Amino acid sequence: MSATGATNILLSIIIPAFNYAKTLPRTVESVMPQLGEDCELIIIDDGSTDDTPVVIGVLQERFSGRIRSERKPNGGSASVRNRGIELAQADWMIFLDADDELAEGAVERICSHLRTHPETRFVIGGHISVSPEGKQSRHVPGQLPALPLARVQAYLLDKKLALSNGACVMHRSVFEPGGYPEEFRSAEDIPVFVQVLANYPCSVIEAPLALIHKHDDSLRHQFTYANAGGLKLVDEVFSPKRLPAHFQILRRPYTVQRCLSLFRSAWLANESTLAKQWYRQAVLADWRVLFRWSYSRKAFRLWLRG
Repeated sequence: MSATGATNILLSIIIPAFNYAKTLPRTVESVMPQLGEDCELIIIDDGSTDDTPVVIGVLQERFSGRIRSERKPNGGSASVRNRGIELAQADWMIFLDADDELAEGAVERICSHLRTHPETRFVIGGHISVSPEGKQSRHVPGQLPALPLARVQAYLLDKKLALSNGACVMHRSVFEPGGYPEEFRSAEDIPVFVQVLANYPCSVIEAPLALIHKHDDSLRHQFTYANAGGLKLVDEVFSPKRLPAHFQILRRPYTVQRCLSLFRSAWLANESTLAKQWYRQAVLADWRVLFRWSYSRKAFRLWLRG
């Protein structure tokens, strides 16, 4: 994937938007005061069915000449991000969700960091999570291991390295092994994050780069997308085009983790039959799952119900 335009643009901020008419102005307003001549803002409407196109038009009129936009047929988050990579004029990109905000001073922090870390190709920033009630909690990425295998394990299995879209800055080159997998409507960023941690120089900005707004999605709706991806996500994460062969040592434990995650999601969504299936898959992958009591207690209750 290659840049399509001017070379004097350092940073492209890309906002994927699908039915976010209510929050999109807040997101854009967090960006505009920080948008210098070496930055650009791109909004991609992923076939919204609400007033998002109207809102984009109003914003473009309000900030005349400072917002690029495109509307495309609905294809999911992965397709929007891939299109954003194609449209971006900069080599550095941020994907900021249309219900989140760029933290005050984020662009200045990023530009300063890139000047002092010319070797980096992936910048992991801190973020502030905002609850539906407005409560804020600050999160730092965690320690970045020096070795690629340890970095992937810290992110994928140990959950000691926190990555959040909107708080990560990605160089165009990191997408050369593969872009976002468009067949997934859930967790599509995991294969990309893993391939970057495994193959490219990474660095950390502990200060917050984004405000990530949490909202209550339907558990059943979330599980539908996750279940559809199933273990195909494991295949995608460990695809040879994304990861060198020696990373396959992590495949089995990630398979177990993925099965247990789907078991828990099915359990929360009251999908008993599917929950049993995913727990059985986890046990088949590693019988020691039986001794992970937080999961086995839930499974035992399911089988007692019949």
